[in-house]
Amino acid sequence: MKRCLHFFTFAAMLASLLALPARAQTDDVPSVRNFPKTALRAVLVVRAPPEISLNGKADRLSPGARIRNINNNYVQSGNLLGQELLVNYTRDTGGQVHEVWILNPEEAKEKRAGLNSRNFIFGSESGAALQDDGKTPYNQLPRYKQ
Repeated sequence: MKRCLHFFTFAAMLASLLALPARAQTDDVPSVRNFPKTALRAVLVVRAPPEISLNGKADRLSPGARIRNINNNYVQSGNLLGQELLVNYTRDTGGQVHEVWILNPEEAKEKRAGLNSRNFIFGSESGAALQDDGKTPYNQLPRYKQ
């Protein structure tokens, strides 16, 4: 009687495994994950867990923080020591970094708030001539030859 019970248990397990949907193997097309609308973009460097830096500023991982790699698998922060990684992240109610997603190249192309942008442009970087937008202070208006 025990043999029949083991056989039926084995058959049920085998049937459940065969019923799983097959996954397509597409190595050449990385998938783009859906991130929360509140997720921000930053460059993450793990210093000494839970101490991290986001865009060069010191920050901290929350207790129980979750870090996912480009395959959406969880990784431990200690495995990422010293690496500069482009990530999307969210914070918990205490203000600490709670969820982190390491981005693949396709996800990195998407625009998202959070990366620091400079509030100045070097003269060699600006291709356009200065123009008055109507809000420019008088002492910063372009000078014209008379």
